Amino acid sequence: MRKAVTVVFTFEDEIFSVKRQNYLTVFPGYLAFPGGKVDREDSKEPTGHSELDKFSPELMQALIREVKEEVNIDLKSLPIKRVEEIALAVTPEFNPYRFETYFYWVELTEKIEFNCDEGEVFEASWKKGAELLKEYEDGLHLAVPPTVRIIERFAASLFSNERAELRLPYNPESQVPWIESISGIKQFLPLSHTFPPANRTNCFLIGDTLIDPSPKNEDEYLKLKNSISSLEIKKIFLTHHHPDHHEFAPRLGLELNLPIFISLDSRTRIEAKWGQDYFKRNNVFKACDGDILTDWKGKPVLLMAVPGHDEGQLAPYVESKEWIIAGDLFQSVGTVVVGGDEGDMAKYFSSLEKVIALEPKAIFPSHGIALGGVHKLKMTLAHRKKREALVLKLASSGKNTEEIFEEIYEGLEARLKIYAVATIEKHLEKLVKEGSLKEPHS
Repeated sequence: MRKAVTVVFTFEDEIFSVKRQNYLTVFPGYLAFPGGKVDREDSKEPTGHSELDKFSPELMQALIREVKEEVNIDLKSLPIKRVEEIALAVTPEFNPYRFETYFYWVELTEKIEFNCDEGEVFEASWKKGAELLKEYEDGLHLAVPPTVRIIERFAASLFSNERAELRLPYNPESQVPWIESISGIKQFLPLSHTFPPANRTNCFLIGDTLIDPSPKNEDEYLKLKNSISSLEIKKIFLTHHHPDHHEFAPRLGLELNLPIFISLDSRTRIEAKWGQDYFKRNNVFKACDGDILTDWKGKPVLLMAVPGHDEGQLAPYVESKEWIIAGDLFQSVGTVVVGGDEGDMAKYFSSLEKVIALEPKAIFPSHGIALGGVHKLKMTLAHRKKREALVLKLASSGKNTEEIFEEIYEGLEARLKIYAVATIEKHLEKLVKEGSLKEPHS
């Protein structure tokens, strides 16, 4: 397991925090404190600073390097009153990229105006802990659970040198993990029958509405049910018809006496594929573009039609632009397949453009963590357009679908070929409809 370090600077009752740039690959757009991973090249020699040398030389040398890189100052030159190791956060077992992150509190005798690296930091500020916590509770920030716990600690003036163990609050034997990267949006992470490399589908609780409960088996279903047992839930909403978004949802609705809301298109497709009695015992209501689904912090949560990946897909969002659940329009784990009767590449492009134009401050995918801003959506759209230009070039030169696949997806795992071919076919359909291409060779 790799190690990482984080520094929490304080002066009197103020705390220094940063907002990461939206284009970063790790926690883009998140509220954070300066820090990063320990490199193998970091020296293991003492720092020569009495406060820093109370701790592991390797960790302190990494902290000095990270502070220099992110806020452009020598940590040893700062007016330090004291340094304490206040927390250890361990990445949960289900995450393949695991870290032990050591949090160090550096109390300063004067407020420093740091010169932050604009390549990593979008904005930075000194604020009272209670003020920063309120901003998170108002839904203005994305933050990982350890960051939130640290802010809570300083907001309560718990300036203790007792080290806290920061772990997700769940029992892996009887519950599924959950996080709350935006206040008021609980994101449960049950294992699901989803498209690899993802192996979990996000199940959200917003207001009184549970979104996309779809555990993969009986054991995972019981864990999810245990996880939500103490929460006030009045209905289930299904974003679209793919099975990794509704497996076990009818049973959960029956056992908890919850109605199910779903678009007519998605319900029709589910019943066509899994039987007309799939929802037979459930109370099912039609959800439509523009409907109010629930509320979040006193604001209505609306539904937006985002077809392309799936014709009936609906995306919950707030008009004040704090966030949108973009579902399977993009992934922070894996890629999106556009194929089958429900897929339409032109509509997929249009849905991406619609969400980008909304400019939400955060976007939640169905698989993976939330991301700040729409940079990922812009990159996804640009990548798809570049891919389509290549498909057009190859098809115009007379190559058929199989030959296009061989050129574009060289080295792809054999089990994923069917999905890649389906996506190519949807590009070809779009190009033909638009008149950019004659009927391609089969």
